[in-house]
Amino acid sequence: MPAKFFDVHTHTQFAAFGEDAEAVRERALEAGVWMLNVGTQRDTSEAAIAVARQYAEGVYASVGLHPVHTAKSYHDAQELGVPAEASAKAGEVGFISRGEVFNHDAYKTLAQNEKVLAIGECGLDYYRVSEDTAEKQRAAFIAQIALANEVGKPLMLHIRSGEGRNAYRDGHEILASYAKVRGNVHFFAGSVEDSKLFLAMGYTLSFTGVITFTHDYDEVVSYAPLDMLHAETDAPYVAPVPYRGKRNEPLYVQEVVKRIAEIKGMDFEKVRAHLCDNARRLFGV
Repeated sequence: MPAKFFDVHTHTQFAAFGEDAEAVRERALEAGVWMLNVGTQRDTSEAAIAVARQYAEGVYASVGLHPVHTAKSYHDAQELGVPAEASAKAGEVGFISRGEVFNHDAYKTLAQNEKVLAIGECGLDYYRVSEDTAEKQRAAFIAQIALANEVGKPLMLHIRSGEGRNAYRDGHEILASYAKVRGNVHFFAGSVEDSKLFLAMGYTLSFTGVITFTHDYDEVVSYAPLDMLHAETDAPYVAPVPYRGKRNEPLYVQEVVKRIAEIKGMDFEKVRAHLCDNARRLFGV
């Protein structure tokens, strides 16, 4: 079915969808929801491509190294599956968060696949960070910007403030110094002033189901021009109302689009069509 909605950031290749991933994607596609499965390290990036290759259209991939995965971090079973030691006992293969060093050549090979629309998710995450891990994140971020410049594909950005530090300001400074491509700031949670920095550079902002159960981001959604916005699920996380507490999936991106239309006081159909066009324009689909 032609695209009616575009979930610009989801993870149906994650372990949370292990048993019914294909059914999840088919539900979305039957409703006209196209999706971009975003890699978070080499394993999940390869898996995103493998998934995308199963579909003639409507399912795509982004490849990159999430800032959290530049250092050994807590184990998220929804993303990574059962821990490595449990995998070995069960005879299963689970993803591991190993503190990956970005390998340019390996990711360039992945990035050249025709199903890959973007580089990332990459960026800065200060939620749990030390000076050592912050430097690793910065180095990996700059390296992925260089790759995006080289292959001519947009960036999928993960920017998260914390520890009293504004990751949006630091991320903007890095992009201004190194980036020659545009991109999207996924799961935007900054201020209007933060958003102005990225919008002025031509970077789009995407919002998740969080906007359906909090008003914290209404001001930014209202401020940003419609042609600079996207809807996303970040599935399997942050399911929107009325699915809170359940595993999220791309089909539910429709609820995010509805809420963006409500916040902006605009016709749903106009917003739906505009957001879909925004995604297709940024990612060249």
